[in-house]
Parts: sequence; C-alpha cells; structure tokens
Amino acid sequence: MPENTTIRAAAYTANGTAREQVALPAAVFDGTVNTPVMHQAVKAFLANRRQGNAMTKTRGLVAGGNQKPWKQKGTGRARQGSIRAPNWVGGGTVFGPIPRSYAQYVPRQVRALARKSALNARARSGAVIVVDRFAYERPQTSRMAAMLARLEMSDKKVLVLTNGVNENVYLSGRNLPNAQVMPWTDASAYHVLWSDVVVIEAQAIGHELAPVADTEPEGKKTDKKKRTAAKPDKGEKRTAAKAAADRTAKAAKKPAAKKKTAAPKAKKKKKGK
Repeated sequence: MPENTTIRAAAYTANGTAREQVALPAAVFDGTVNTPVMHQAVKAFLANRRQGNAMTKTRGLVAGGNQKPWKQKGTGRARQGSIRAPNWVGGGTVFGPIPRSYAQYVPRQVRALARKSALNARARSGAVIVVDRFAYERPQTSRMAAMLARLEMSDKKVLVLTNGVNENVYLSGRNLPNAQVMPWTDASAYHVLWSDVVVIEAQAIGHELAPVADTEPEGKKTDKKKRTAAKPDKGEKRTAAKAAADRTAKAAKKPAAKKKTAAPKAKKKKKGK
C-alpha cells in the first residue's frame, strides 16, 4: 500500500444510525501488514494460555511391586523384576508428559507491530467501524444486540473497543456469544484477528464526533404499519365478545337439560321394586 494514504472507515451512532465516514489515525492505520509477525504473536498468545499440568507416573511413582513377582529361574516364565515395569498393566509410563511451562516471550515492539498489522488488515478489508460514543447509563444487552442487528453483524464475530474501561458496555455485550468488549489499549493481535468486524469508539482513536439524531430503521416502520392494520376496530371487538358470551351461555344450558331427562328414569326403577 502506498505511503501517506489515509484509510477511511464507516461511522455510526451507538444506535446504528449511519453518519459521514471518518479518517483513521495514520499513526496506527498506515497500511502496514506483517504476516510473519502476526503469526508469531498469535502463536505466543495461544501458548501462554496453556496450563501445562499434564502428567503421567513413571515406574518410580507407581505404588506397589517392591520385589520380584517370582524367582528368576525354574518357573518357565519370562524373568520379571517388578510389576511397576512399563510392560506390566498398571505399570509406569515411559517418556510421558510432565508439568512444564509453554510460555513464549515476544518483545514489546514485536507485539505492537503485530497489533498494528492486524488492525490494518481489518481496515483494508473494510471491517473497521467507528461509533461516536457508547453512552450507556446502565447495562442493556438488548441495546447492544439491536445495534449489531441494525449493522447486519448479528452472525459475525464482533470486537468492540471502548475508550478506557466502560463497565456498562462490557456488561451489555458479555452475554452475546459472538461479541467481545474490551478497552482499546487491551486488544492484542489475537483479539483483532479473532473478530470479523472491529467496532471502535471514536474517542479511543482521538476523534470527537458531534452527536447526530438517530433515525429508526425502515424495517421497524413497516412493522408498525402492519401492526396498526392488523388491529381490529372497537365494533369488531364487541361482536367477538358477544359471540364468546353466547357460547358460554349455551355451554351452561346443556348440562341442565341432561339432568331433567335423567330424573324420570330413576322414578321408574322405584316403581318396579
């Protein structure tokens, strides 16, 4: 990518209303994509998450078998020295795993270059979106889910980067399976490459976007029209209520008629006696 080329990204409000595109800061988004460095950083990140506590017992750790199972000669069987030998069932394991550390050290400059390359890779593919401000007064998962649905990102893995620690935004996205919320400074190359779309708060990258009035999506407007058209009139409601009352009245009369027919039969039985 040629130098001094500004990368622009789509911008939206916190509710998903589109606004003018913004230029991403050239200090981070300069078009640099170093694939080997990204591979090294991601490999080290995954290795550092391993616990490394797998372990098997060697013949010195297996209990029992402190003497020869049988004498050396005269039995006709193969000579054996201990039931803890690896060839015995329940014996020790040869060259099995032991607790170890899988930690890999990556220099700070290499990690920074990998993170920068990952962000540039997403920006060059149009997968970076800027949101003016996440003004969440309280945790609200439905609001976060509605924004992702409006931006057509419900079925994608989304990384939301906020300006500093924002607990309300974090709690709003914590229960969404395909969303991950963290501060801008905490995101690593692995987190950026894990996501399909990166949503960045404008203040995190040094932008101060003026507020814009939110507009309702077109789908919601049509839904409201459909709902109002489907609602019955007051007259229709009254006729439906009358029909329901007539049904209940007929159902109440039927058992009374059955009792009248049953009474004379009982009298005939008494006369026969």
